[in-house]
Parts: sequence; structure tokens; C-alpha cells
Amino acid sequence: MKKLILSLTCLAAMGAQADEGMWTLYDLPQAVYEQMKMEGYQLPYEMLYKADDAIMKSVVIFSGYCSGVVVSPDGLVFTNHHCGFEAIRSHSTVEHDYMLNGFIAKSYEEELPNENMFVSFMVEQKDVTSQIVNDDFRKMSNKDQSIYLDSIENAMSKAVKAQDSTLRVELKPFYEGNRYYATTYRDFTDLRLVFAIPKSMGKFGGETDNWMWPRQTCDFSVFRIYCDPVTGGPAAYSEKNVPYHPKHWAKVSTEGYQEGSFSMTMGYPGSTSRYLSSGGIQERYVENAARAQVRGVKQEVMKRHMDASEAVRIKYDSKYATSSNYWKNSIGMNKCIDSIGLIQQKQQFEQQLKNWQEKTGYLKGQLNLDTLAQLYKKRIDISEAMMFWGETFMRNDELSQRAFRVHNGAEPVGSGKRQHINFKNNRDKWDLATDREILGTLLQNYRQQVKDERWLPEFYTKVIDKKYGGDCQAYANALYKKSALIKKGRVYPNKKSFMKDMGVSYGFDLVEMFFGFRLALSDLNDDIDEQERLLCDAKMQMEMDQPHYSDANFTMRMSHGQVKEYTLGGKPSGYYTAVKSIVDKMRTGDQVEDYKVEPEIMALMNSVSERQPGGTGSLPYYVDKRTGKMQLCFLTTNDITGGNSGSPMFDGQNRLIGLAFDGNWDSLSSDIFFDKLLARCIGVDIRYVLFMMDHWGHADRLLRELNVK
Repeated sequence: MKKLILSLTCLAAMGAQADEGMWTLYDLPQAVYEQMKMEGYQLPYEMLYKADDAIMKSVVIFSGYCSGVVVSPDGLVFTNHHCGFEAIRSHSTVEHDYMLNGFIAKSYEEELPNENMFVSFMVEQKDVTSQIVNDDFRKMSNKDQSIYLDSIENAMSKAVKAQDSTLRVELKPFYEGNRYYATTYRDFTDLRLVFAIPKSMGKFGGETDNWMWPRQTCDFSVFRIYCDPVTGGPAAYSEKNVPYHPKHWAKVSTEGYQEGSFSMTMGYPGSTSRYLSSGGIQERYVENAARAQVRGVKQEVMKRHMDASEAVRIKYDSKYATSSNYWKNSIGMNKCIDSIGLIQQKQQFEQQLKNWQEKTGYLKGQLNLDTLAQLYKKRIDISEAMMFWGETFMRNDELSQRAFRVHNGAEPVGSGKRQHINFKNNRDKWDLATDREILGTLLQNYRQQVKDERWLPEFYTKVIDKKYGGDCQAYANALYKKSALIKKGRVYPNKKSFMKDMGVSYGFDLVEMFFGFRLALSDLNDDIDEQERLLCDAKMQMEMDQPHYSDANFTMRMSHGQVKEYTLGGKPSGYYTAVKSIVDKMRTGDQVEDYKVEPEIMALMNSVSERQPGGTGSLPYYVDKRTGKMQLCFLTTNDITGGNSGSPMFDGQNRLIGLAFDGNWDSLSSDIFFDKLLARCIGVDIRYVLFMMDHWGHADRLLRELNVK
């Protein structure tokens, strides 16, 4: 009886949070599981994590940046199209453009291997805080803590590898460093592309619809895990490898959902900051504005070159998509921070916590919110300048990346006095004219945006001003023309000639500026991180009657919720989209580039009659029995963020009903604040996925493998 009362008390406390939460599974609070059952989950808790056939065993990390799910006994993996984007691009040429035309492997032999791609299965997770945290650990600097944690992680991996050589361990902080969990993984590194629809559908709506609702994007791609033919375990790529036969895979459901149906996402959300202080949110706001400004300038140059050349478009498709995704996210997050007054809300909460701290004395002499605010005030200008610096020099043109690396772990090598630099030939990934203009444009932009002379690299005054009359583009042109960093096989006669290379000199100034930022931030970072840790500790102590989840850190998390629309400005959103909505957009393709599709796809979608679906063969299989329509995308209240892309969406019986691929514009502050009224996860309906595999791809062998045809 006491246990039941405690559970109900916790549920009442959670009511204000709705479906908020990215929960670890091995220690899922009982109150959370009870809430899941109330929402419609129908299976025992063990079927989430502990049972032999627990659903978590089918969920994978996809290549270190997305999520995915194993869906067949022969190792097929579903993830998002945008997660497979780089693999599809890397196999594309002007003659065989899989981005434009899609890709279908008709046999195992046609499935395409991918360099540096992998999937990881979580094997086990446990709390190891007591083995790590003591008074001495808390006195260490961030740098020393990192070194110590690396040594512990290496020892744990060594111990687990002694039992099974295919395993590894990751040690990560949870609850802002108040706790530490060790997670054991098994990696499979032979991952092959099996199926991809054309980009026009896999990224339908492009940047026009990114982070928006309603959506019609068929955001999926299909890969297969290969393994050692003898052991059945992980193996490096070999033509002799065979499809992996997992013990567990998710069953695909075509029964669909309705508003109020239970929905659960499971995957690897990358990073959230829900415990962040008001000062931290103000700093994030400034950094978002800087990121958006630089990326907007860069993307204009990229787009112009991509529109002018198919070869350039293929090289930059993935880069442009990656850049624009968080360009728009940064703009949307700041809009939401303003619209809901989030900084003011946090300040009000911090005042409540101060009052509680004064009454209880908890962490007295350790946590000081006034001190934390002053620390952020000292750091914010430096953080803004560093964001401009990073967005300008670290994620863009090839020469800048090489120039930085040559002084940061890529020393010139060679016998005797002769010096040479080895850079992998990657000309298939960048275009000289495009990169050159990007660099010149961003050099000029950086000078305009960063006014503090401390953060202006020396090459501006010593080279650009003196030798090129302040012309940043002329300097960029000279770098690409003269520096041997960009020339294959160039050998320097001696170290002196190496240092005289203008690209090498440029890189030296970049590295010097990088360490200047690090030095300026070092002590501030340590002090701020410690105060933020204590703030999280105090919040959990003050709210000890409620379950708390840790911020996302790219470890497996479960989010429970329901299929549900939202209302904005008195207008309901609807909880799904249907075929008519995509056809209407396709018809405007001449005016909106992101809605333009190939004629055969237009004809296919146009042929789908929502009122009489029987006219297209097996189409009724994909039509929702309740609405009589083929549903494309749908909304749930699941709590997701970056890294959740490709996360499976399960019903109350652990059956796959969709793949998460986006959030909605009206709640883009959800990384730092979950708005229960507006926050929604956008998923692609698994029946839409199957329809495209069937009616566009005619992938009968894959549908049979999925046991849906």
C-alpha cells in the first residue's frame, strides 16, 4: 500500500512535466513505468531492458551520430535518410547519382560497403560513481579529471575485452557530473548501403520545411550489418563477410496509431542542457546568434556554387544539409527563448532555490548563484568570439582544416632534413573554387563581426592588410594557389621552407588563437562547471519527491508519450499528414525548389486515391483502417533532440510504427526547456516507408525479409 501511494505521489509530481524525460533504462524509476502503462504501454518492464528479447537490444548507435533499429533476422537496419546522407553521397557520381536517383541493391552482392561507418549495440550499463568520485577527484581541474576518467575507462575496456574482445566500455558523466555510468558496447564495422530513395523524397521539403509541421518527408534509408562468416561476430570489411543474424530485431507493424495511442522512442539523444542556469542560457543565446550569422553567410556561397554545377552539388550536399540544420535550429531556439521568457523563468526558479538553500543550508559555502552569474558575465564575450572563430575556421574549407591540423598533431615527417606532409587525397569531397570563395568570404565576415582585437589572428594585420591591401578574398586565393598544404605530394627541402609556406604560417596563427581562447576560458570553465554541477545537485535534492532524468549525452535513452497534435494560436495542428498534402506541395515545385520531385514520383503519389485506395494493387496494406488514408508523417509528445534521428518509434507492444526525424519549430528551445504544450517529435510512418520500398523501389526481397509482403 505504501509503495502504491509513493508511486501515485511521484506521478502527481510528474504531471507538470507531461511526457518530458530522456530516461536511462537499467534504472528506470517505477513511477515512470507506471505512467507508461497509464498511457498505453502493455508489456512488462523487463521487455524494455532486462528480458532476453528486450526491445533495447534491437536499437543501435548509427555511425556515431544517429540512431537506428535492426528490423530483420538478416541484419537490416532502418535509420533516417539524412543519417545515411554521406554514405549515399560518397557512392554517387555524375554518371550514377544515387542522391538524385536513389539506390536499390537487388542482391547481397550489390550492397555497398562504407568506409568508417558502423553500428553499436549497448550490452550493459551500470552506475560506477562510487568507484570514481571522492574528495580528491572533486578537487581536480577539468583537465585532470578528464585524464583520470580516461584511465579508468581504458582499464574498464581492457577488463571487458579480456572476457570478450568484441566489447568496449564508455565512461560518461550524468546529472552534470554528479554521477558516472559505464556503458558496454559491441561495434560492427562492416555496414553496407541497401536501399535509398531519391533525395527529393528522403529530404522532401528541404530547408523550407526543416523543423516545421506539417511534414511529408519520407526520411529513411536502409543498411545491413555484415559479420565474420565463422564467428558471426564483428569483423572488418571483407568480401567474405556474411549478413549478420541478430538474436533480436524489432517487428514492423502496419496497424498504425490514432490520437492518444502510446508511442515510445528509443535511441541516442546527443546533448541537452535542461539543468542549465539563467546565465548559461544567456550565453547559449549569444552563441546561437553567432552560429546562425556565420552559417547563413557560408551557405549563400555554397548554394550558388552547388546550383551552378552537378559535380559540386554532389560534393557539398551533405555539408550544406549539416550546416543548415543547426543554422535554422539556432534561429528557432533563440526565437523560443524570447517568446516564452525562458531566461526570466530560470531566474525565478533560481530565486526559489536560493530561498530553499537558505532554509536548509544545503551546499552552504559551495553553491553560490550570485557567483555563478558573475562568472558567466566574465565569459560571455569570450564565448561569443570563440563561436565566431570556430564557425569561421574549423568547419568549412579544406585548406583551413589542413593548416590547423599541421600544427596540431599532424607534424611533417621525413628522413633527414627533407620535410613532407601526408594528407589523404579527398578531392572527391571538396571543390577548389567553392572552398576558396568560402574562405575569403568568411575571413571578411569574421573581421566585421569580431571587434575585440585580442581575438583577431595576426595574419589579418601582418599579411592581409600589408600585402593584400585588406582584401580577404585575394589572400584566400593566394593561400590556395601558393600553399603546398593543398598540393598532393609536395616535399619541403627543409624545415625552414616548411615554416615559410603561407598556409603553414596561417595555420600557426589559427592554433595560437585557439590556445589563446583556451587559456582565457580555462579557469572560468572549471569554476562554472563546478557551480552548474552543484546547482543540479541542489535541484534534485529540493525536488527529491520527483524522478529526475539526466541531460542527454549520446547514451541510450527512452522517451514515452502519445500520438498527439498541438494547438498554436487557437489552430489545431492535426496529428498526421496524408497523401493529398504532399501532392499539393509537389504541384508548386516550379516555385519552391524543395518541393520539386521527379515526374515518376509525382505520378506515383498522384495515383494514390485516398477515397478508393484499391486502385493501386497492394496499396490498402499501407492505408490506415481508421482514417481510410495513407498517412505519411505523425506527431507524438516524445522527448527527443539531435542524435535521436533514426530512433525507432514503438507502440505499446514494442512494435515499430515509425522513425523519428525532427522536432517542431515552435519548441526549438527544448534542448534547454521542454514545453509540454508545444514540444513534438515528428516521425515518418513506417507504412509510408514500406509503400516507397514497394511501389517505388519494387524491393520484394527486402519486404519478404521484413515479413510484410
